[in-house]
Amino acid sequence: MWATLVHTGRVATVSGREFDLGAAQSRPSVIVDGPDDAVWFTRNGDDRVGRIGYDGVVTAIEIAGAPYGLCVGPDGALWCTLMSADAIGRVSVDGEVSTYPIGTTGAFPAMITNFGGELWFTLNQGNAIGRMDTSGTVTTYPLSTESTGPVGISAGPDAVWFVEILADRAGRITADGKVEEFALPAGSKPHAVAATADGGCWITLWAAGSLARLDAEGNITEQVALGEGSEPHGLALDHGSVWVALEKGSLVHLEG
Repeated sequence: MWATLVHTGRVATVSGREFDLGAAQSRPSVIVDGPDDAVWFTRNGDDRVGRIGYDGVVTAIEIAGAPYGLCVGPDGALWCTLMSADAIGRVSVDGEVSTYPIGTTGAFPAMITNFGGELWFTLNQGNAIGRMDTSGTVTTYPLSTESTGPVGISAGPDAVWFVEILADRAGRITADGKVEEFALPAGSKPHAVAATADGGCWITLWAAGSLARLDAEGNITEQVALGEGSEPHGLALDHGSVWVALEKGSLVHLEG
């Protein structure tokens, strides 16, 4: 398991390996397993997407616009949100860079996921979910309430889950654009979401210092306290177990 150390410009593994990116201001953020024997991650502080090969070689590719969310797309390239550019970026494993405007100003695209052969992403200030095919054509799905602040997003087996940090809700959107929203504990400020194979999801409740599991109908079936001041952010699933990155500087492993 790999984790980004956003405040120190480093990337680390739970086995004890640590990689200094040589740029303290780089703010490594979202990290994913790449298609090419490497992990890839966004460097939100210095407009780059980074790569660490399984051989330990560290490289980076410039892409302007404050890259943040990241996923492997249906074409085998890395796709990222460009928060300050209102665009989605594409970086091939060979280093070719392309950008695609989302057509909305000030929308602040946040997280991104690959579902049904297309890219789905949250528009944090646009109060909507975006959808883009690999040619750059965008469809936008506005949310039912103003100023919900959608952040995390994750593709499930038959729909995409997302969370609304300002409205304390989880959402689910199907390929035909149908949106359902589910209430979470008041003041919990959900941040990240990871869909599960059974159609449900796990969600980090940042302000509540806890982790919640939802079933496919949006019911909370489990809640795990992570401690006062833990501020859970990053979230990943690994063969049925759950990993959570805490702002206080540690990882939590919840075994399946």
